[in-house]
Amino acid sequence: MRNNFSVTGIHTGLIRPGDDMVRAILDAKETADLGGLKEGDIIVIAESALATSESRLIRLADIVPSDRATDLGSRYGMDPREVQVVINESDSIVGGIPGFLLCMKKGTLLPNAGVDASNAPPGYLCPLPEEPDRSARHIRDEIRRRKGILTGVIVADSRTHAMRVGCSGVAIGCAGIPSVIDDRGRSDLFGRKLVVTKRAVADNIATAAELVMGEADECTPVAVIRGLGLPMTEQSGIEEIAAEDCLFMGTLRNIAKDD
Repeated sequence: MRNNFSVTGIHTGLIRPGDDMVRAILDAKETADLGGLKEGDIIVIAESALATSESRLIRLADIVPSDRATDLGSRYGMDPREVQVVINESDSIVGGIPGFLLCMKKGTLLPNAGVDASNAPPGYLCPLPEEPDRSARHIRDEIRRRKGILTGVIVADSRTHAMRVGCSGVAIGCAGIPSVIDDRGRSDLFGRKLVVTKRAVADNIATAAELVMGEADECTPVAVIRGLGLPMTEQSGIEEIAAEDCLFMGTLRNIAKDD
């Protein structure tokens, strides 16, 4: 990867259900100012805007909470209807703290299964895109079809991290670039071979994009990263590991077994 690259926020206007996300990106003033999208660009798209364009918004008034949702809502100080949506979007509920449930969803540990009221209309919740990798592939393929260029596409979410204050970006969907680069076998400054190091390229790019996209009313759900020099490929997907191989989850499971 190159040392010099640019990160440009793209204002799309308010995204509504059914909107053409690719058209919104191509028509944006900032995209025009860049001279249009170029071969090798990486487009990062906020999950909430993408999910909205895919008509994933859920109206709270339509939700009837189960007994379990009511119980969890009482325990953690949450609207039972919101809890029901989180349950519906989760593979399992691990636990929680006031206001949040910790969930497993498609091999990932995340708060509230990614369900969020931020940047959703009043009375609505916005879950994650149903299949972020598929969405990333579709957008990449549409850009290639319409513009004749190869790009990378990342669907980004913002997450908290254990024992840290604040959010940073994380890639939940990826197409056209490797999500991880394996540095095992390379030498460090003193000639020692790296044995475990892999760079979470897609996550790092998502975090860089978060700096210009924002979390509030910026109306900047897209960023274009130019000049990284990553190879454009046909691969897609986020590389993940099993819970038992994760330092944090594996440790917690071992503690539970010891107890």
